[in-house]
Amino acid sequence: MSLRCTLLTGTSLAAFSLAFGTTGFAQSTTDLVALDEIVVTGSGDTTAPVAGYVANDSSTATKTATPILEVPQSVSVITGDQIEDQGATTLGDTLGYSAGILAEPYGTDPRFDAPVIRGFDGANAQFLNGLRILRAQGAPSFEIYSTERIEILKGPASVLYGSGIPGGVINQVQKRAYNADFAEAGVGVGSPKSNEVFLDWNKALSDDVSARVTAVARDSEGNVDEIKNTRGYLGLATRWTPQDGTEIQFLGSYQGDRPVSPVGVPYNLLGQVDDDRLRSFYFGDTGADDSDRTTANIGFEVKQDLGAGWQLQGGFRYQDLDWDYEAPYTSNTVADGDTITRGISYNGEHSQTADLDLRATNTFTFGQVTHSVLVGAEQRRFDSSISTEFAYMDSLSLSNPIYDGGNPTAPWYTSQTDLVLKQSSLYGQDEITWGNWHGSLALRHDWISQSGTQVTNYGNSDLGIDAEATTGRVGLSYLFDNGMAPYASYATSFDVPSTGADIDGNALEPTKGKQWELGVKYQPAGFDGLFSVAAFDLTQSNVSSSVVENGISGTRQIGEVRSKGIEIEATANLAHNWNLRGSYTWNETEQTKGDNIGNELGNAPEHSANLWLTHEFTQGQLEGLSLGGGIRYIGARYNDAANTYKLDDVTLLDLSAGYDLSADTSLALNVSNVTDKAYVASCSAYYGCYYGDGRTVQLRLTHKW
Repeated sequence: MSLRCTLLTGTSLAAFSLAFGTTGFAQSTTDLVALDEIVVTGSGDTTAPVAGYVANDSSTATKTATPILEVPQSVSVITGDQIEDQGATTLGDTLGYSAGILAEPYGTDPRFDAPVIRGFDGANAQFLNGLRILRAQGAPSFEIYSTERIEILKGPASVLYGSGIPGGVINQVQKRAYNADFAEAGVGVGSPKSNEVFLDWNKALSDDVSARVTAVARDSEGNVDEIKNTRGYLGLATRWTPQDGTEIQFLGSYQGDRPVSPVGVPYNLLGQVDDDRLRSFYFGDTGADDSDRTTANIGFEVKQDLGAGWQLQGGFRYQDLDWDYEAPYTSNTVADGDTITRGISYNGEHSQTADLDLRATNTFTFGQVTHSVLVGAEQRRFDSSISTEFAYMDSLSLSNPIYDGGNPTAPWYTSQTDLVLKQSSLYGQDEITWGNWHGSLALRHDWISQSGTQVTNYGNSDLGIDAEATTGRVGLSYLFDNGMAPYASYATSFDVPSTGADIDGNALEPTKGKQWELGVKYQPAGFDGLFSVAAFDLTQSNVSSSVVENGISGTRQIGEVRSKGIEIEATANLAHNWNLRGSYTWNETEQTKGDNIGNELGNAPEHSANLWLTHEFTQGQLEGLSLGGGIRYIGARYNDAANTYKLDDVTLLDLSAGYDLSADTSLALNVSNVTDKAYVASCSAYYGCYYGDGRTVQLRLTHKW
């Protein structure tokens, strides 16, 4: 429930007026100082807060402030107000009401998020402030309370971001410092157990310098009572404008947590044992579940007016990840229906990432044609060291479980992987305007070099890769005076395999992606809304496929997969304080070459739909109350490329409520999966099956000043 505000901004956002909202946890800065009416005077700042659910622009699609209506590709933005209203605490929480996304294919996992985008695994398709969050096995989770908005660009994005899946990218935009004084602090409790305190404090230290601190401490449980998760987060943002045309921002964070996930449920227990019991049963062992992780980010963003219309923009981030964890796992074989075979993995991981992206922009006009030009260069380095061991543990009885540490054996498998990945890139983009016509041309070339080894007790592997790739995008749209904008685009991508060689010993080549997309976007003049329909046809080739030649097993890059579909999405701030977000997705996937020809892609439901609606009462006896609710439908799907496990469809209900206790203090209640539906989110032959979250209840008290 957000009060209205006035927001006046210049190139360096010299003045910033805000309004405070009253529901939810992830507080948006559009809710910090109560004023009368929101008026946005074009700042070109695509990191600024948005009042309500409708964002008009996004930097993720073009790395400029091009309005979403004019971008010839599908773009979704989840604003701070929506994050707040839904009480989101994870990235998966924020994505459940967006088209083309399976938000939590493995259930809630506090270790990392792995959403599926247009049928493709997005574990490594996540970005922070426009720079990729790198990790060998899925991006580490980033605290959602510290984010201002989440932006999703669907379809190939290598032309701006380099190596990556063809499904798209997810960009988390961190909260920034502004030239204003505002703050909030709060506490929360929940069921299953969730105790938390949070702080968001911004201070204008002078006319030119401002700073912002965000902090979170949380202690929580999930479906399984024995599994505890703790987190502490501290974020710092500063903004310095030493002179006209110059702006320097610092964006830093430190996150220390102990993320532990439930152990997988053996597949052949499904249907034999009550789902509620399986969801809450502890298959691990208290003496064998442990996790300790720290993630530090140090980043800078710079804007500099170079004169003659040129502006230099740059972003840099250094990330250090250190993580040690041990995790039990189960076998899918339970011959007697009671005795569960278990193992345990020991993992140590340390990685360092440095990423620098520099770009220059200018606008030229030739007659009736305007060119907005961007040229850029990116340099990225990723150093990773990972140790892994697997051992056996004592079996566990389902009817009479005894937790005594599991008595692990000596490791039967050991592995040490060390690699260095370097990526250098040059790219350019031209956004062309001629009357109502809007065109986009972009081209990029990447040089990839990876060196390293994997040493196991079974043998050694050389992880060296040297590759180059050229990718592009071309798009065209026409903007009618009534706010309708049909468009067409073609885009390509590439993705570098993390390890391995083919059966002949040659290093694997990058996979290749290509997509045609046709769509229509509509932004009505009568109210604040954004509607879109997109039809896409996406193919990834050069996919690794298992082969046996002359009695030898190996890999050849002969695989190909195809994903096509239609996405419909609606976002609106309606009259009388109603907010709406909804979508429908039809996605048909198929493996067309290599292994499993004719099978669907894993975790790619053919149908999904959702609708979220909120209303704020501003007069009468219910003044100060806000109510909201949503429904999420996830269609039936297979969980792996072999289509071994088919998962049933599921419909989930969510509710929210908030109430202003005073002008500065509010209560917020969020309930997800209201009916406590027990459903299987994923299954695999190796790790077992995982349930989605049961009913969760969160109550938060927030005070602002």
